Amino acid sequence: MNVVTATTMKKNISDTLSLAEYRKERVVITRQGKEVAAIVPMEDIELLEELEDRLDLVDALAALKETEKKGTKPWSALKKELGL
Repeated sequence: MNVVTATTMKKNISDTLSLAEYRKERVVITRQGKEVAAIVPMEDIELLEELEDRLDLVDALAALKETEKKGTKPWSALKKELGL
């Protein structure tokens, strides 16, 4: 993984993007010695989105299972409980 300062990245944005696009490398951007952002290949983003979708599905299935066990509350009761 490459690490570059924000100043260097600004001066060499094309080269930095090429690292991600063609060499499939991740580039961490630092500002004042602190990691603040990253440029990553699109394949990394696609993988992260797929993982998030799978986690959302697991959560949704767990919520449905809990609803089957505990039942549901009427909307009017939930509104009152939440102060809406």
